[in-house]
Amino acid sequence: MSNVVRRAQGAERFAREEIMVFKKSNRRADVLIVGAGPSGLIAAKHLTAEGFSVVCLEQGERVDAGEFWSDRPEFELMIQKRWHPNPNVRDLESDYPIDTRESDVPILMYNAVGGTSIIYGAHWQRFMPSDFRVRSLDGVADDWPISYEDLEPFYDEMEAEVGVSGLGGDTAFPNLKNPPLPAMPINKMGQKAIEGMDKLGWHWWPAPNAIATTKYGNLNPCVLRGTCRNGCPEGAKASFDLTHLPVALQNGLKLVSGARVSQILVNDEGLAEGAIYTDRSGRERRQLAEVVIVCCNAVGTSRLLQNSVSKYFPDGLANSSGLVGRNLMLHPYSTVVGQFDEDLESWMGPAGQTVQSMQFYETDESRGFVRGAKWHVLPGGGPLGAPPKPGAPFDEQWGQAFHANRDAAFGKSFEWGVMAEDLPEESNRVVLDNKQTDSDGIPAAKILYNYSENTKRLSEFHLARAKEAMEAAGATSTIVRPLLTDRSQHNSGASLMATGHLMGTCRMGNDPKRSVVNQYGQAHDVPNLYVFDGSVFVTSSGFNPTGTIAAIALRSVKNLIAERRNNKVAT
Repeated sequence: MSNVVRRAQGAERFAREEIMVFKKSNRRADVLIVGAGPSGLIAAKHLTAEGFSVVCLEQGERVDAGEFWSDRPEFELMIQKRWHPNPNVRDLESDYPIDTRESDVPILMYNAVGGTSIIYGAHWQRFMPSDFRVRSLDGVADDWPISYEDLEPFYDEMEAEVGVSGLGGDTAFPNLKNPPLPAMPINKMGQKAIEGMDKLGWHWWPAPNAIATTKYGNLNPCVLRGTCRNGCPEGAKASFDLTHLPVALQNGLKLVSGARVSQILVNDEGLAEGAIYTDRSGRERRQLAEVVIVCCNAVGTSRLLQNSVSKYFPDGLANSSGLVGRNLMLHPYSTVVGQFDEDLESWMGPAGQTVQSMQFYETDESRGFVRGAKWHVLPGGGPLGAPPKPGAPFDEQWGQAFHANRDAAFGKSFEWGVMAEDLPEESNRVVLDNKQTDSDGIPAAKILYNYSENTKRLSEFHLARAKEAMEAAGATSTIVRPLLTDRSQHNSGASLMATGHLMGTCRMGNDPKRSVVNQYGQAHDVPNLYVFDGSVFVTSSGFNPTGTIAAIALRSVKNLIAERRNNKVAT
């Protein structure tokens, strides 16, 4: 069957499903979920399994695998627009504008059923025990109200639900078991990276990924195409539209895509009672519910809560602390690219990680900063991915030089990516834009974000060590890509270097004056309003956050289910 036919059939099927939902959308649901990304679909799966009536509103659409360009010759051209991770560049109907003119980095996300898991690299990490005790250990930021031990069983359960591949026993982690699937192949570039780490005596381990190495549930085995970050046409990557949505729909989930929510409604008791949204035809609708869960990521969730003003919440919903939108964390990212004489087949997948290192993860005060970073080996990409030389003259990057650089790099280069811990600062925040709106008239998000001095010193140290690792592995040349600071690069290919990890803005905690939600994502101000996404993070760690977002969402929804008889709800 051709991709064109598959796309047409998929669109028709999805439309039929959603027309049925529209007919019922005004009925009061037990639970309304806003956002069909990882945390929203985890909640939907488990709530519907327990008999709750659940409606999920998602402003993006369902994406059929036939829409991905990753298996076609035009792939590298299409990712410059249709599959670009920056919504300001992609500019689809489901996207909303984000003003980053006062931010050091772009904001990367994807609005669709499955959320950003549609285009994530599928690195699947747990946080370290120290990540939950940063204040106690290092005197900065705040401690979480939960510990690693509190999350450990939920990490275990989510790895089984998702189908994580990897190898247990990593000496950097406490008693880590084997994930359900064997690890992805390390391949030639991974072996080359290991050579350098072994020479230096530094830590490395086969990296965990949410990518199937064998058939697992709805997932097919990975074919190592290396295009994970722009959609997986094979269905090997664990995007949540594959791992959790089908079960939730089978259990009775009512999914409404193309539904842009503008406001959470509250009743005269100050309880959340549903939401107002605009459907794909431009009609304003409302969906009532006894409980509301917001799962729109750290930008979208804080934007929605700040826009949900009323006589009861004049400063935005659940915002008596004034912290909604504050403490935004974005995982500052930098890389060292190494070029080698031999063919390393570094265009091969996964586009996630093959090898990781926590050699410099924990705080060492002698380095002049606190906290650390996780490293991971990433492939060199396709022919158009020849790494530009930062600051080099035009004639050293384009024309004949471009072809020479491509020939030298294609298949012969890879990178050590440095994922720096981003400490929370109240000045880094999401606010409503007072000038720009989306296509439905809802105020856009504006990002106020600057790198801290700690981040800059941390990055400089790690880049120097990563360069050492490349040289020890035998790199003939290296290109150091420091933290993005030139705002003019935000819409260029350089923005692809950023991670798109969105955390903070609705932090969890025990003190309502210093947090927005409690340890189960329940808003201090509104007892039947919950936040389950990365907004609730207290600190960012140096790890890709999806595994921890998933574990927290699972823990939170199980608590909501267990406390169903004690929950205060809108009626």
